[in-house]
Amino acid sequence: MADFKSLPGFREFYPEDRAVLDHLFKVWRQACRRYGFREWESPVLEPLELFTEKSGEEIVRQLFNFEDKGGRQVSLRPEMTPSLARMVGARANGMAKPIRWFAIGENYRYEKPQKGRLRAFYQLNADLLGEAGPTADAELMALCADCLLGFGLTSNDFRIRISDRTLWFRYLEGQGVPEPKIAGVLNVVDKLERGSPEELLKAMNLAIQDTACDAVKLLEAARRFAAINSIADLEKLAAGDAPMMARLEDWRQLLSTVEALGFRDCVTIDLTIVRGLAYYTGFVFEAFETGGDARALAGGGRYDTLVKKMGGPDLPAVGFGMGDVTVRDLLQSKNLIPTYADGPEFYVMILGPEARATALADVAALRRAGFRVEYNFRDGKFGKLIQTAENIGASYALIYGGEEVAKGETKVRCLRERVEGMVPRADLVPALRAVREEGIKAILP
Repeated sequence: MADFKSLPGFREFYPEDRAVLDHLFKVWRQACRRYGFREWESPVLEPLELFTEKSGEEIVRQLFNFEDKGGRQVSLRPEMTPSLARMVGARANGMAKPIRWFAIGENYRYEKPQKGRLRAFYQLNADLLGEAGPTADAELMALCADCLLGFGLTSNDFRIRISDRTLWFRYLEGQGVPEPKIAGVLNVVDKLERGSPEELLKAMNLAIQDTACDAVKLLEAARRFAAINSIADLEKLAAGDAPMMARLEDWRQLLSTVEALGFRDCVTIDLTIVRGLAYYTGFVFEAFETGGDARALAGGGRYDTLVKKMGGPDLPAVGFGMGDVTVRDLLQSKNLIPTYADGPEFYVMILGPEARATALADVAALRRAGFRVEYNFRDGKFGKLIQTAENIGASYALIYGGEEVAKGETKVRCLRERVEGMVPRADLVPALRAVREEGIKAILP
């Protein structure tokens, strides 16, 4: 007999797991909508060239790509930013600016499954397009922090580490690195914290080949710059460099806006963050948990050239992505995932055939009123039905026997407190709304 299992790196969600996923989505949606962002969606299957155009042919090894039955080269989406750039670009001239969009979708990457990284994962994307100033970057950093705080985390549980590719470009130009080589050097900088000295030196030599730069000296210079963690130290380094000093004004505006929005405790300057993707053009940031494995929770930055590259108008943009896997792991470690009862609010216990028609009429009325209701399909004894109600996670049992039906009443039993009260059937809907809000005390004498 075949033993069917899910594929490596893909998850299946039993109802209790799906309830947790829906909790993540709910917190994300609530935060984004508070900031005025509108939800959008794109196809899960896209033309392959949509992703190679943005990231180059080397990304193909990370994709679930194939030729479809129409002979087209297609791929499951590894991310949603290229689709966003295409969709916004198609209508940007008629859209009010700035454009605030968010999406929650499943993405797919063909990579080795490991802790915190799977081949299929859900991700929140939030993007703000049409505003070039640093206040837009601050808005996205505030939203990122608000999403994490919305789960019950505190500013002690995570930090948003901010860096700046614009400053890095200017600094590396000052170190003699030709502009076409800077992106490759930043890919090496991106690995400073986790690469061995030998690996970093080899990678730097490859990045600066055919230049007059010295890899050893350039690595030392990169480490010195990456170690700076304050505006004051950046000012000392930038003294006499007009473009760098002008950029520091953007930094001051960014940080003052974040502070005014109430999130200064959540952010820190960390120039080791450069984000490996070459399309980032300015401020970049990543959110990390502060304890445990110090895993990345979110990441993003400014990408002012991507919409134009994808065929749209010249439109500045900034955004971030936050995945469900590491966020859920962190919430579990902090005991911050609420227990969701996916069962009914009310379980209707029908104790005899003479009560069934009356009970089912009330079941229908309660469902139309928005209550989650189940009932026993077959007549049963009181004790067994109470046990069933508890096993499926119901909060209350509604008891329909011959005596209750004759009196035109319904007995409401709180399964947790084992307390019960009587409600006239004519008042059942408003009475149960009160029970939902106040508990069983709402109907007790």
